Amino acid sequence: MAAPSKATVVLKAVKKIAVQFCPFESNVRSTREFLAVVGSEKTRATNMNCEVVTTVKHDKSEPVVDVTYVDGEQLVMKGAHLTCSEMMSAFQSRCTDKDPQIKDAAKK
Repeated sequence: MAAPSKATVVLKAVKKIAVQFCPFESNVRSTREFLAVVGSEKTRATNMNCEVVTTVKHDKSEPVVDVTYVDGEQLVMKGAHLTCSEMMSAFQSRCTDKDPQIKDAAKK
């Protein structure tokens, strides 16, 4: 897994994560790895109200991760040219900015 092992993924500030990809394309690895991290039982337990939706297509479409935060802001990542660690970094930095408890813990 390419996800940072030290950091725990917290979905507290996230309302919905929509992942779509064509599994037969060669550029979907990072998107699938991201899905494995945010879809894991441990991560999902951090916010039981967060909806993780996966759409598997067979139309040679570009892999896309669409994150909707509780404040309505969206983060759209096109996974074709991003690594899983780049996607996780962008995702985690937005989550940290939106959750004051994580900010306080990071300062200590």
